[in-house]
Amino acid sequence: MSESTVSENYDLRLYRSLFDAAGDAIIVSSVQGLAIECNQATLELFACTREQIIGSSPISWSPEFQPAGRRSDEMAAEVFARAKAGEVVRFEWENRRSDGKPLPVDVTVRFARLEGDERYVVICRDLTERRQVEALRQDALDRFRQLTQLVPGVVYQFRLRPDGSSCMPYVSGAFREMFGLTANEVREDATKALMRAHPDDVEGLMASIQMSAKDMTPWQHEYRLKVDDGTEHWVFGNSLPQRDVDGSVLWHGFITDITERKQAEAALIESEERWKFALEGAGEGVWDWNIQTGDAVYSRRWKEMLGYAEGEIGNNSSEWSSRVHPEDMPKVMAAIQAHIDGKTRSAAIEFRMFCKDGTWLWTLGRGMVVSRDANGKPLRLVGTNADVTERKATADKIERLAFYDPLTDLPNRRLLLDRLEQALSSSTRHHRYGALMLLDMDDFKTLNDTLGHDVGDQLLVEVTSRLQAAVREGDTVARHGGDEFVVILEDLSEDTLAATQAENVAVKILHVVSQPYLLDLTLREGLTNKRSYHCTSSIGITLFRGHSLSADELMRRADTAMYQAKAGGRNSLRFFDPEMQAVVAARATLDSDLREAVREGQFCLYYQPQVDSAGNRTGAEALVRWRHPRRGLVPPVEFIPQAEATGLIIPIGRWVLETACAQLVAWEDLPKMSHLTVAVNVSARQFRHGDFVDQVLAIIDGTGVNPQKLKLELTESLLLDDVEDIITKMTVLKARGIGFSLDDFGTGYSSLSYLKRLPLDQLKIDQSFVRDVLTDPNDAAIARTIVALAQSMGLAVIAEGVETEAQREFLAANGCTAYQGFLFGRPMPQGEFSQPTGATAREA
Repeated sequence: MSESTVSENYDLRLYRSLFDAAGDAIIVSSVQGLAIECNQATLELFACTREQIIGSSPISWSPEFQPAGRRSDEMAAEVFARAKAGEVVRFEWENRRSDGKPLPVDVTVRFARLEGDERYVVICRDLTERRQVEALRQDALDRFRQLTQLVPGVVYQFRLRPDGSSCMPYVSGAFREMFGLTANEVREDATKALMRAHPDDVEGLMASIQMSAKDMTPWQHEYRLKVDDGTEHWVFGNSLPQRDVDGSVLWHGFITDITERKQAEAALIESEERWKFALEGAGEGVWDWNIQTGDAVYSRRWKEMLGYAEGEIGNNSSEWSSRVHPEDMPKVMAAIQAHIDGKTRSAAIEFRMFCKDGTWLWTLGRGMVVSRDANGKPLRLVGTNADVTERKATADKIERLAFYDPLTDLPNRRLLLDRLEQALSSSTRHHRYGALMLLDMDDFKTLNDTLGHDVGDQLLVEVTSRLQAAVREGDTVARHGGDEFVVILEDLSEDTLAATQAENVAVKILHVVSQPYLLDLTLREGLTNKRSYHCTSSIGITLFRGHSLSADELMRRADTAMYQAKAGGRNSLRFFDPEMQAVVAARATLDSDLREAVREGQFCLYYQPQVDSAGNRTGAEALVRWRHPRRGLVPPVEFIPQAEATGLIIPIGRWVLETACAQLVAWEDLPKMSHLTVAVNVSARQFRHGDFVDQVLAIIDGTGVNPQKLKLELTESLLLDDVEDIITKMTVLKARGIGFSLDDFGTGYSSLSYLKRLPLDQLKIDQSFVRDVLTDPNDAAIARTIVALAQSMGLAVIAEGVETEAQREFLAANGCTAYQGFLFGRPMPQGEFSQPTGATAREA
């Protein structure tokens, strides 16, 4: 191998490694828009295999319409055209994963010529997490804005960009009154707000901001404001900085008007008389401390803040320091010392003070040295204490709303993910298992619908209490939303015993949750009592150790296991099984494909002959097939159960019936086909649909078919409930000439009590009995019994699944004269079925 060939192979491997290592999904498409190459991130993003991507178009992974209302195929065609014209097109797009879940992505499309071939390069980035974060942020911001209207002063955000420019993304309503500016005037540019500072204070203000940004320390600063009417106000700003990924610094904080306090402080310094007046008139607590003697003078307001009357507290600095919270005292002394040493213009600190009634009062204390001796040693410190308890409580409430569920006071989704990440890190460090449980209340919606959301909330609060009592102190219980709860168990065993430990906790939870609840109904109009209510839950469990799986993947696994528990009968638990995930993904893909098949009309009908004792065709059974664009012809056994489960059987069944009737009309013009009847299978869900009878009659009238040539095949499972409704519907359709056959007779309900009441025309011997009718005495006896029963009730009988001459002879000998099966013909397209063969398959 030549040196150039080796180099080329190395380059190819290198480029492929880089291609697959990319964090974003990259798809290379042909000029027709079909994928011809993709990287590993694409498969992870769409939760699919390479075979599913290659050869597919963007439309096959997209809903019919984008959120803006435009058709996906129209938008895709426009994007590719723009890209081919040389534009790099970037936009947001709504996709669907292979499991059917929505997939919002940021897409960039480029047109390229690669070695003479024209290609589109499509790069997709997952926007799911960003949109979730944006929604959480918006919700918290809305709550924050409501609360800030109650806070005295201005609540604000201030952003300093790397280029030195600034803006104020948010200011509360008090901003306009304080600064004389609207929120819109400073949202993108904070220059006007900064220019409101007194010219003598601008330099100090900007220096304090720059220092806070440099050291990422809390910003606190006093300065004067000049508003349009020429008046000046002293304000105090207090905020905490955080650095964003773009290098900018964002402060969150408060600005309060301290004009009155500053005036009081100035008055204290100017004269003793004015000082005494300020002691009595200031709204904040004012104090004067003789540093040398320790004596202090406190205003009446300061004493009232602590709950004392005049004379109940002494005038000594120890009376103040003894009431400072022990945890806060070091910070207070450090702030005073920094000011005494000349490092700050004033001593300012928030701390807690002990009140007479035993409570703690949050106060903002500010002090300033107003006199020094000849050596610069401080002699006198004066200042104020402001009650900021309400403001602190508001700030704490804002933070709690961002991380805790307001109903149950449990961690919300945002805090849950943080706790889960911490649990994963702890599991990595200690090499021990943890468990994630997702719990869902069974039939909770019924409770809400019947007794109201207020009663439902009572239940959720009680469930919260029981869950917290059922786990260890270090474990996490969170509300995931609605009636779903999450439990994180940490520090389980190092081996498989962890599964047993998790199961024991889950069993305990199932037990406590299923105990009766006493719900107060007095909030419901007309109800004045309490009611005992019983509710169960379903739990999905997945184990983890280390960071081998992401938090999102663990949540998906627990969710899958939880739904498996519900499917298994509820009030139970299930552990996640990787095979279970594959089944769920396949079901989601099938569901998505089925919906597309209904929209695109991908179904067709096959017809299997039904013959009499002489082998002459008397009719056919219409059997639906699915022409899948990638899988080819799909038999009904692979998609009918899913269609039943999702309700798609309704439109599919309607199409089958309408198509079969139209075919009957077409055969009317063919002499050898005009006598044929067609049997159409009707599912239980389709038959129970409220307007089924109206649909059938509308199809009869719309196609002009002779209803006496139409036969509806019902299964025994239909007869399990509401037989009266079934009889009523059958009677109405029977009056129009439509016939009925009971399919799969003998395999299900098998009660004779309803047969004499149903307007049936025919019983059908199931192929499971016909298959072994020559070798199994029980099957032979059942077949003979069905024939005898039909004859005694004046019903026709037909056997399906007849594959051999011997089977036909046995059935004929026992009185069965109509047959269906491979011996007489396989299901075939109508074109092939309509060919004049001149003989049945058996005769041929």
